[in-house]
Amino acid sequence: MKNATFRQLRFFNAVARHLSFAKAAETLHVSAPAVTMQIKELETDIGMPLFERQGRKISLTTTGEYMLVYSRKMLALLKDAQDAAARLQRIETGTLTIGLVGTTTYFIPALLNQFLKEHEGIEVKMLVGNRRELVQWLQNSEVDIAIMGKAPEELPTRAEPFAANPLVFVASPEHPLAGESGLRAEDLRHQSFIVREPGSGTRSAMESFFAQARLQPRFSMELQSNDAIKQAVMANLGLGFLSLHTIGLELQARKLCVLPVSGAPLVRAWNVVHPLSKLLSPAAEAFRYFVLEHAEIELATQFADLHQFPAG
Repeated sequence: MKNATFRQLRFFNAVARHLSFAKAAETLHVSAPAVTMQIKELETDIGMPLFERQGRKISLTTTGEYMLVYSRKMLALLKDAQDAAARLQRIETGTLTIGLVGTTTYFIPALLNQFLKEHEGIEVKMLVGNRRELVQWLQNSEVDIAIMGKAPEELPTRAEPFAANPLVFVASPEHPLAGESGLRAEDLRHQSFIVREPGSGTRSAMESFFAQARLQPRFSMELQSNDAIKQAVMANLGLGFLSLHTIGLELQARKLCVLPVSGAPLVRAWNVVHPLSKLLSPAAEAFRYFVLEHAEIELATQFADLHQFPAG
């Protein structure tokens, strides 16, 4: 359990208490998929299932019963530590450098605005790049914390998922596939795609999708930003593959539509990441905690209208 987090233990404790993912989510004020994501992460780390699932009914496995005992002890100890820390004055000043993949710029600024209202002594610097650049910045200690999709495999990090990132195929409403239903990956074989540059997490996810379908997509154009891809797709120059969090305005204005392709949305996780070798400053630790506690609610509020996105 060397990579288990207290957040995962809190989620595990809540599910074990209610024997329901939905009730645990309600208690924790998060979505049920967020609870499922955290439990899966914890089970992967432990290497054994914590719950037996039979339809909608769940129960603790033997491993789960043992882990619940230790989980409650650790959470109680954490509460003692939090109470002790609350009696101490904590200084949160200085510069916080955050690395962001481009897609997160659609929701992190609003979250950052809330954070700075509570931590006025912190100066924030943001660096925006693709996944490959963020990994390099983390490795070189150029950023304190990174907000990204897939956690780095190139260096030891602590990566904590805080929300789901749904990735979808998009088209212009004028495209021949717009309005179609029941599309399969095979139906996209001969379509032209406008894609991000190599090193982008979105492009990597798209390539993985087609690799699983044993298809080789046709890339007709390579662009460096989500905004550029949206403009090209709206001009009906090809199809795109983007995070649902980047296309809210375009969907509402019906300048883009989501294609109902089997296997999509492809749901990935947003992670807050920092190197294990680096001791976080009070400012960085405060921001990390703020993201884990508030980001999912901010995303749910900001993108509430996208739960039923138009498909053509």
